[in-house]
Amino acid sequence: MLIKDYTRTLKNEFKGYNAKKFSKDLLAGITVAAVALPLALAFGVSSGATAAAGLVTAIIAGILIGGFSGASYQISGPTGAMTAILVSLVSQHGIQGVFMASFLAGVILLLAGILRLGGLVSYLPMPVITGFTSGIAIIIAFGQINNLTGLTCKGLSTFEKVKSYFTIDQHFDSTTFLIGAAVIVFMFLFPKKLNQYCPSSLVAIIIATAATAIFKFDTPTVGEIPKTLFLNERLKFSSFSMSNFYNFIMPAVSIAALGLIESLLCGASAGRMKNEKLNADVELVAQGIGNIVIPLFGGVPATAAIARTSVAIKSGGQTRLVSLFHAGILLLSMFVLGGVMSQIPLSALAGVLIVTAWRMNDWSAIKSIFHKKIKTAIFQFLITMAATVIFDLTVAIIIGVIFSVIMFIVKVSDMQVTVSEIDIDKLDENNVNPEKLKYTCVVYISGPLYFGTCSKLEEKITALGENYNVIFSMRGVTIADISGIEALKDYCEKMIAQGKMIYFSCVQKDVMTMMERCGFKERFKYDMYFWSTDKVFEYISNL
Repeated sequence: MLIKDYTRTLKNEFKGYNAKKFSKDLLAGITVAAVALPLALAFGVSSGATAAAGLVTAIIAGILIGGFSGASYQISGPTGAMTAILVSLVSQHGIQGVFMASFLAGVILLLAGILRLGGLVSYLPMPVITGFTSGIAIIIAFGQINNLTGLTCKGLSTFEKVKSYFTIDQHFDSTTFLIGAAVIVFMFLFPKKLNQYCPSSLVAIIIATAATAIFKFDTPTVGEIPKTLFLNERLKFSSFSMSNFYNFIMPAVSIAALGLIESLLCGASAGRMKNEKLNADVELVAQGIGNIVIPLFGGVPATAAIARTSVAIKSGGQTRLVSLFHAGILLLSMFVLGGVMSQIPLSALAGVLIVTAWRMNDWSAIKSIFHKKIKTAIFQFLITMAATVIFDLTVAIIIGVIFSVIMFIVKVSDMQVTVSEIDIDKLDENNVNPEKLKYTCVVYISGPLYFGTCSKLEEKITALGENYNVIFSMRGVTIADISGIEALKDYCEKMIAQGKMIYFSCVQKDVMTMMERCGFKERFKYDMYFWSTDKVFEYISNL
């Protein structure tokens, strides 16, 4: 089925393809490559690997993931979100640990696509995703302090790193800081209109590299860029055994979860821009294939990137050839410009990533969450963001979703129970007998009747006067479980034992089915159920 879906997508995508569309794809590919080049180098370094690893990742991902993608517009490569996982992984298990976790994550993503799990991301609430992204942005920004200032830090978590700045001797490098700060200021001041044609990150890095070479600034640089796709440091299965294999399962799950979320959210957002729906399951298969192959070349995990994808669409890209062209240009730059790229100051790349981290935040969504003052959404955002910074990224999503579920349960458990005496003066005396209805009341129930609302129901109905017969109007009850039905049944048993009558009106079909399954109708007479409250009045009047 997935192969048929992919084939069908390709046929629709290249139907009527001509030289004009080819030229648009080529130009879009060049533009995307200009955006991707500095980001690939920066994300490679910030992940704990090398700039070359980031470049190789962008090239292989552009060819494989872009070629097998579930849509015509997805551009994949190394991303800032992924570096947040990789830094701690490198610290604990070295670069080989990153390669193994990436390989296993690829297998997980491939299976997720085959099992058609692409729809899972739609169950994540918007504030959880926004908080998750903001948390990643904080981690990325703090991760650049070393390269930006020349300071050193120890520890895996963000708080441990911050603490180390105050507990060990530090040397602040003013030259390095000024280069990085200049890049940050330049990118924020760079005109948006020009950014469409030449990305500010690329211009800033060119200027910073040129200034470093001209004025011979003493600052750390990227280092050698190998002119090969097969890096010396790449996945070697001989380095692993079953005893340490299990150490990489949880990191692999984290990488796979992040890859799934980022890629599908990118596809959903970009799909609205291009008015083309992403095939989520095909995309997951593509992400799986790419992340299985990339570590064999020495690259780091890749996901779809919204920045590069949106540039591809805005530049007029027509098909997935944009991804292939951008990969080809990056490959060419690796061989031709490797010597120049090796002289890029690390602080310049740090500046690019800090601005990228700032722009990662969905500021419009954050503003909306706080402006509307919806407490549940605010707590979802803050809790997920804090959990992302403090704990593992996968744990953060789990915490955010669990909190959302709890808040949803609390909200839906707010059942409304209203007790109303019958206003005799408003009744039509031709159809009813007011005297017989004098000691009858109507209990209006609205909301779910389940274990979470049993106590509230019991509290309301046990407060009724002893002389009342009761009509339960249940039009507003759409769902019920065995606990709620049993609580109602126990109360009815007590009322019947006291010689009173119980009636039910407007019972929904699903609720009636649950009442029957719980033996409600076996215990109580069938003539106690009516389609409307008026019919109950007429029935009581004729007794």
